[in-house]
Amino acid sequence: MSDLSPNLALPLLLPAQAQKHVTHNEALALLDLLVQLRVQRFDARTPPEAPGDGEVYAVGAGATGAWAGQDGRLAAWVGGGWVFVAPREGWRAWDVAGAEVRVHADGAWRPLEALPPGTVERLGVNATSDAGNRLAVAAPATLLTHEGAGHQLKIDKAAAGDTASLLFQTGFSGRAEMGTAGSDDWSIKVSADGASWNEALRVAAATGVPDLRAGATIDGALAFHRANILGAVSQSGGTPTGAIFERGSNGNGSYTRFADGTQICAHELEVDPPNTASGGVFQGATPTTWIFPASFASGTLPTVSATDTNIGGLWSANYVSGTGAASIRAQFGTSRNAVPVMAVLAVGRWF
Repeated sequence: MSDLSPNLALPLLLPAQAQKHVTHNEALALLDLLVQLRVQRFDARTPPEAPGDGEVYAVGAGATGAWAGQDGRLAAWVGGGWVFVAPREGWRAWDVAGAEVRVHADGAWRPLEALPPGTVERLGVNATSDAGNRLAVAAPATLLTHEGAGHQLKIDKAAAGDTASLLFQTGFSGRAEMGTAGSDDWSIKVSADGASWNEALRVAAATGVPDLRAGATIDGALAFHRANILGAVSQSGGTPTGAIFERGSNGNGSYTRFADGTQICAHELEVDPPNTASGGVFQGATPTTWIFPASFASGTLPTVSATDTNIGGLWSANYVSGTGAASIRAQFGTSRNAVPVMAVLAVGRWF
């Protein structure tokens, strides 16, 4: 068994040892020096002329006088003489002159913030840090200030497909995020529940052109741009809430809806040949039903017109059977047996 303690190298009492108080007092003196260690000066080379009892100095390289040959050790003035102790890795000391904490690491006394990278793996300020949040701060505010000029907050990512962003949370659930997420384009997105996200703004890295993904409102009015002029129209209480124009088509033709409620449907279709005379007017024997590509508003009747695409000048009688379809009958002043191809048009309201 060693005569010294493993960490502070304090002398231990031995069985049947005489003058035990000498060893005991030596251990207490070392404890008094090393516990709550206070160092008057670091990298000191020349002993002070009148040191105070209990003062400790960190001896630097090339020390002289009573410190010669004690480079790197702690020199303590105890009972009228110098006591030298070799510091161990990880010891901490208060720098009296510099008013800062120093740590003995890699054979040197370093300011706590100047430790090599990775020495302080986590830091919690009034909070508990973890593997994902290695720096955690709980406070009313966090100040990052200048050092006499400007100041930058840098958030770096390894590759363009990674994320570098600021995330704003409510109850640790995401509500807004801005930065470069998944690309080098800068964007802002928001969420009501932390699960579903809506991108509000994107600025292309290549061009710097901003894109308001969902449009914008200015003084309560919706602002439009080239990305949202054409889209799905909508309304609430007669007030438009969607795009300005909406276009679509299907097997029954094409339609255009306007934000003011106007709807136009168009199609080309064959109708019953006008080979039956009635009062000198030749007309189709039965009407042809046109189902509108988009329905008109309930309680309204659209205006329907038709034109023969071949010869023009067609007389048309149209019988609207509802908001979803119209009956078209071809009429001519002269006999005609060919199947007319009609360009039909219906104009009305979608709300």
